[in-house]
Amino acid sequence: MTANETDADISENFPLFGKLQDYEHEQIVVCSEPSLGLKAIIAVHDTTLGPALGGVRMWPYNNEQEAIRDVLRLSRGMTYKAAISGLNLGGGKAVIIGDPRKEKNESLFRAFGRYVDSLGGRYITAEDVGINVQNMEWVRMETKYVSGLPKSIGGSGDPSPVTAYGVYQGMKASAKKAYGSDSLEGKRIAIQGAGHVSSHLAKFLSKEDAELFICDIYEDKVNAVAEETGAKVVDPDEIYGLDVDIFSPCALGGVVNDDTMDQFKCDIIAGAANNVLDNEDKHGRMLLDNDILYAPDYVINAGGLINVASELEGYNEERAHKQASKIYDTILDILNYSEDNNTPTFVASNILAEKRIANVGQIHNIYTSDSKFSGHIGELYKNNV
Repeated sequence: MTANETDADISENFPLFGKLQDYEHEQIVVCSEPSLGLKAIIAVHDTTLGPALGGVRMWPYNNEQEAIRDVLRLSRGMTYKAAISGLNLGGGKAVIIGDPRKEKNESLFRAFGRYVDSLGGRYITAEDVGINVQNMEWVRMETKYVSGLPKSIGGSGDPSPVTAYGVYQGMKASAKKAYGSDSLEGKRIAIQGAGHVSSHLAKFLSKEDAELFICDIYEDKVNAVAEETGAKVVDPDEIYGLDVDIFSPCALGGVVNDDTMDQFKCDIIAGAANNVLDNEDKHGRMLLDNDILYAPDYVINAGGLINVASELEGYNEERAHKQASKIYDTILDILNYSEDNNTPTFVASNILAEKRIANVGQIHNIYTSDSKFSGHIGELYKNNV
């Protein structure tokens, strides 16, 4: 600090601590290896329930502030997602700034793995947007704190099928609440994004004879999904204003915002994207006032987390799908609480998640000997209790 700099100047020029405190984060790690092109950020939100588990995504962010905002919101969402899903895990997330179609290589991901390993198990990484199982194998070369590994080496493989299954179950629960029946036959559903999760979700919906509309910024992806499922391809700018029953955001977050709010002509918003509401308080309340039923994103898309969490204890595909199917009941509970208390659905889900975190936090105040911990998962947990 120079002689003329005040604490206020520092705060204004470097508002990162303010952002961390706003979201109640424990830690953020900035990872840089210029020779390899690595620019990554790891955010650990809360480890009350256990080590922070959350995927790493690779995306060409417009600037560093955008990447920081994304990783903070995503990691916070993972805390709530784990809590509401009954998992003994905390919330974390990582982002790598770069184009996943052009800038991936072994050295970059191994360097990222070294940074993950340096946290000693406080953060466990996995696959997210722009990442595949091959990338996770590279990360695994440098750290054991990774999940979502290929099935060929004992992992759970691509988590997107289970994520999509959970979204499908949550969508059916939302339909049950809105229409009195959970059948999606004949329902007009707009899917934003044609990535791994979207493609699996579209298959579930197509089998139930829903009428599908889909968009994506990559023509090859969206055309492939449309060809396989019979979905109609629409322009990305048109997806918000389609006259549909359900809008399913399955790309990046913040799509329910001031610019899109007046365009929606749907009864339900239920999709796989994280942080769908650009401003939770403002836009969550607006959806409630507009009689649009919103399935909280971190609840409905928890199947992926459930899948990789299962891997930590020895992966069992049947068990992962069975647990993901419970998303149906969780969504219904949240929607009923929202209706009974005239409160936005994200508030209802937050209340339930925070209650579990608080209760388990009290249990963790009870001292136990380290001898009670054993095995790989015990080693991950013992420093967080």
